[in-house]
Amino acid sequence: MLFGAVRSGMAASRFNARGKAFSGGWATVADAKIRLMPDEGMTTTGRAVVSSALKVCTLALGVAVLAGCASSDAAKLLNPDPPSQMFADADNLMSRGKYREASKKFESVDREHPYSPEARRAIVMAAYAHYKAGKLPEAIASAERYTTMHPGTKEAPLAHHIIASAYFDQMRQPNRDQTATRKALAQLKTLKTRYPDSKYAREADNRIRVAEDTLAAAEMQVGRYYLKQDNYVAAINRFKAVVVSYQTTAHVEEALYRLTASYLSLGIASEAQNAAAVLGHNFPNSRWYKDSFTLLQKQGLQPEVSSGSWMYEILEPGKAPKPTPEPPQEVPPTAQQPLPKLPPGPLPPLSLGGPSS
Repeated sequence: MLFGAVRSGMAASRFNARGKAFSGGWATVADAKIRLMPDEGMTTTGRAVVSSALKVCTLALGVAVLAGCASSDAAKLLNPDPPSQMFADADNLMSRGKYREASKKFESVDREHPYSPEARRAIVMAAYAHYKAGKLPEAIASAERYTTMHPGTKEAPLAHHIIASAYFDQMRQPNRDQTATRKALAQLKTLKTRYPDSKYAREADNRIRVAEDTLAAAEMQVGRYYLKQDNYVAAINRFKAVVVSYQTTAHVEEALYRLTASYLSLGIASEAQNAAAVLGHNFPNSRWYKDSFTLLQKQGLQPEVSSGSWMYEILEPGKAPKPTPEPPQEVPPTAQQPLPKLPPGPLPPLSLGGPSS
């Protein structure tokens, strides 16, 4: 049809307005190019028709080329590699340390074969590849997507482990923001609760201790700051959080001592006695209990537990502390170890975290 239009245009160009024929040559195809050799006497109308026909031919040729490329791309999209092959390629990239490329490959398995068995594993492996590549937000997002879509499956403990590890790696010092620490602790506890028999749950115990100790230290730092500002109510709230939520950390002894001092400063003697009694019952040889006992003695008081206090049974549920714990025992002089010799020069500064601070 296209060449019919060219032929018609050429036939019309052979006659002028008076009906006389021209002696121009016919269009021939050679080397994939159309060459036209018209006479000088060809009319303007004929030249326009021929030019339009050539443009149509060029456009048709371009469309045909693009259609061929598009069809090959469409065939590639409609017929990707098998999921097992794609997963194996991604795993091979992981073994070679190319974590960024591996994460993209795993994501393509889930995208192109969403209903295959490999797609489920590819989600969590993409999260792991992101984590190994140092892309922690992407690792968390992929692992959380897995735990939402496939909870309780074989790879679910690994997904929770990846989330916890990503947050754990973002933990900061106790004097900084602790959002990542709290999220890491929540994921670690979820891992221990839901999958207690997994290897990741067994490895989570030490991380839980580190996270809880960091959070307790952060609460203690804020509480000490409030004490220096004479804001005893705010300080009590911080120390109380340590006693209630982080009982297994080393900071609980100091927290009970600080509670004793804070309640005495507010004139709440009964709660001060409670804090000292709980401290003496659970840590009778602690230096913090010795200082708490001294503070109460200066007020003519002694450690004593009242059943109406929030600290009643807080450290040992089901077993209340003794009403009056034993006073701290002084270490006999013969049992004391000799003090180490200090190097010559000025004495080191006192620690701000000690009982005397």
